[in-house]
Amino acid sequence: QVQLVESGGCLVQPGGSLRLSCAASGFTFSTYAMSWYRQAPGKEHELVAFISGSGITTTYADFVKGRFTISRENAKNSMYLQMNNLKPEDTAVYYCQRGTNYWGQGTQVTVSS
Repeated sequence: QVQLVESGGCLVQPGGSLRLSCAASGFTFSTYAMSWYRQAPGKEHELVAFISGSGITTTYADFVKGRFTISRENAKNSMYLQMNNLKPEDTAVYYCQRGTNYWGQGTQVTVSS
């Protein structure tokens, strides 16, 4: 079965960096586009970044452009989100997603001094 497992979230100070990872299994990873979403307390899920199956095409939400980078290593069935210059408003649970039906359990990112 499809499994998505996120890791790498933690408490970080404003201006700091984090790298999130998503380990995928149960499907042919390279043939699927993937996304990172986030959900802040009291808010809806919002799309953070998208990457095509090949990794050639990426898109970003305006609020992370220039700060976050999405990438993937198909040989390792893994996707990543490099987050730089983190802001308190980036505090959220970050989720790895495939299509509309498959989500990971999420990893908490807290940006605070």
